[in-house]
Amino acid sequence: MNSGERESPVERAREALRTVIDPELGYNIVDLGLIYEICIDDAGMAHVLMTTTTRGCPATSYLQEGARESVAQLPGIAGVEVVMTYDPEWSPQMMTPEARRYLGIEEEGIQ
Repeated sequence: MNSGERESPVERAREALRTVIDPELGYNIVDLGLIYEICIDDAGMAHVLMTTTTRGCPATSYLQEGARESVAQLPGIAGVEVVMTYDPEWSPQMMTPEARRYLGIEEEGIQ
């Protein structure tokens, strides 16, 4: 059994979403903290709740489609619904430490 077989469908979806790169920041949408929730029902329908770094982000459609396509290619996925939300509003605190380092954001400067 390889590691992909041991991962849950949600973990596989999260890894697939890491392939989607925010074109403005140059980093993946998972570690940027843009993915709020991933659910996969028994019928294989995936539901992804996500945000963007700002309202009116010009890359919104690109990021939604990238999220949809990355999860849709996984085995066992029958369909993907990507819903955008701004509640809660995104902040740099939602990023992983690695993403903050990549972007040069100091830990103590995070609000």
